Formats: sequence, structure tokens, C-alpha cells
Amino acid sequence: MHLSISVGVPAYNEQNNILNLLTALLNQKTNKIKIEEIIVVSSGSTDKTDLIVEELSQKEPRIKFIRQTKREGKASAINEFLKVACNDILVLESADTIPDEGTIEQLSSPFADSSIGMAGAHPVPTNDENSFMGYTSHLLWALHDKLALRSPKCGELVAFRRVFESIPKDTAVDEAWIEHEVEKRNYRTIYVPDAQVHNKGPETIGDFLKQRRRITCGHLDLRKKTKFQVSTASVSSILFTLVEVLPTRRPKQLFFFVGAFALEGLSRFLGTYDYYKKKNKHSIWEISTSTKSLDLHVV
Repeated sequence: MHLSISVGVPAYNEQNNILNLLTALLNQKTNKIKIEEIIVVSSGSTDKTDLIVEELSQKEPRIKFIRQTKREGKASAINEFLKVACNDILVLESADTIPDEGTIEQLSSPFADSSIGMAGAHPVPTNDENSFMGYTSHLLWALHDKLALRSPKCGELVAFRRVFESIPKDTAVDEAWIEHEVEKRNYRTIYVPDAQVHNKGPETIGDFLKQRRRITCGHLDLRKKTKFQVSTASVSSILFTLVEVLPTRRPKQLFFFVGAFALEGLSRFLGTYDYYKKKNKHSIWEISTSTKSLDLHVV
């Protein structure tokens, strides 16, 4: 018996990647699951995103399109998806990512176990690891992978059971809030390392700070409201895991490592300042434009 799946894709100005993403989703290899619908919620897009999705939806009945006339933020788009999705097992994928061809099945099939409420995929950046910013992205997602193996932490691509109606529209960390909603109902969260999804990290320091300070701010807000803390918010857990990825032989990588650590520390400081001093929750955030040209083509 197949598990029926609804996939949601919140999007804002994703003309560079949306066709590749939808093609990858339509071409997923499945055996235990059935992707019944792919719902794109475009929140105030001003580029060609809407046109691309509308044209594809006319050819492919599984693709459904919802347009929000003004930009309301990712959490609002997710709530629209929750309203119209027809299945109880839901997949949520960031519009600037690409899943491997078997990823959706690997991520969703564990829900045959009724104790599981959420599953997280394994993000793998496409950045050049020989550059400083590329190395920084690979380092952060390598840390995420190792931390998630010990204490599951979800991001970029997640699957979850429909056990709640909505998330706060002002949250900047939607996956973390979903994780909280699932776990407070006594379901388990798991990490599926073989379910790989490709993303692109920031290519500039400015874009990195935009992205990471927003995430810090969102985690602080979530913790204040619910006392829930994701595993990657624990400084002690991060320091313990850093030892596993510390470069020991290549001076260039050691230099990059120190720089990346300092940059992440700065972004957390700025995110804390934003939340407590500026009262800015980053619920509708400034886009990190260098993350939007994913160097991965899907046939």
C-alpha cells in the first residue's frame, strides 16, 4: 500500500530554480509512496516565477498553483499549503533546492511507523569548497549533519504528519516551529541522512550575515515563546562537534575554519541584537541573492 504525499513549495522570486525543482519532483523515483500533488505557493513574486509555474501546471495536473498577491513571508505561504493539501503526510521543500531522484521516498516512507511525526533530509551545498564562503557553507552543513545524527534537526527539506493547522506567520524558522509542533504531541523526529537535497550557500559575507542572523533571531523567538530549542542552537553541542571536522593538515583550511567560526559568531551576535534591541523578527526577510543560482541542472 502506498503512502499518499502532498508536496508544498513556498516561493518568492525563484525563476532561476523553480523549473528545475518542479522537474526533479515530478521525476522522483517512488515505490512505497505516491506524490499526489505538488502545491506551489508564490508569495508576492515579481519575476517570472508565477508564469513558469502556471505554464507547467497546465501540462502537469499534479502541480497546483496558489498566488499571494503581496509578499507575506514563508510561514504565511506554508499555512496556505496546509489549508489546501489533501494528504496527512506532507513534504515541504525550499524553492531554492533540488532533491536527488529518490529523496522524497526515502524521506517519506518512514511514516509507515505511526510514532514518527517529522523527518529531515540531508542538505548538501553545491558551493566550491576551495573558496572561503564555499568552505564555510560545507562546514556548517557538515556540522548540521553530525549534530542531526545525534539529535535530529530539520531544514531545507522536511516531511511531517498533519497534526496541527498552522504555524505563526511571524516566525523566521518555519522548520524549527514545525519540529516543535510535532514533538509537543509526542511524535518522534528523525533524520534521514541518505535523503539528500542540494542547496547553495551564500557566496558573500553580506548574504551570509543576512541569512544566519535571521535564523538566530528566529530560534531566539521560538525558545522564548515555547522553551523549545533546536540542537544546533546549543553552543556546547556545536563546540563538541567542531572537533570532528577540525582540519589538521591543510593550513588554508585551518585559516578558513577560524574565519568561518568567527563569521558564525558574528551572525549570532547580530541576530541576538536584532531580536532583543531592534525587535526585528525577520519574518519577511531580505533575500540572500547569491544563494539563488543553484549550479545543478535537472533533465
